[in-house]
Amino acid sequence: MATLSTHVLDTAAGRPAPGVPVTLLDAADAVLAEASTDADGRVGSLGGELTPGTYRLRFGVDGPFYPEIVVAFRIVADEHHHVPLLLSPFGYSTYRGS
Repeated sequence: MATLSTHVLDTAAGRPAPGVPVTLLDAADAVLAEASTDADGRVGSLGGELTPGTYRLRFGVDGPFYPEIVVAFRIVADEHHHVPLLLSPFGYSTYRGS
């Protein structure tokens, strides 16, 4: 089974983003897990063991332009998946981390 973690970094402030609500949803938008980033901007484990499929991470960033950011991704292998979010007031990026 695959596992999942995430990390939110505030690139405008140059530091982690603590206290960001994160929701893991499946392809049917059913909520699988909810957490908030810790003081280091991380959620170390979210959703337990996941099977292959399409998932969404919803970040409640409550920014001046983006109230939330949704990142859709696929799990295709039984390995750890890390989905970081780099956040600024008017933009964001994400990638498959390690």
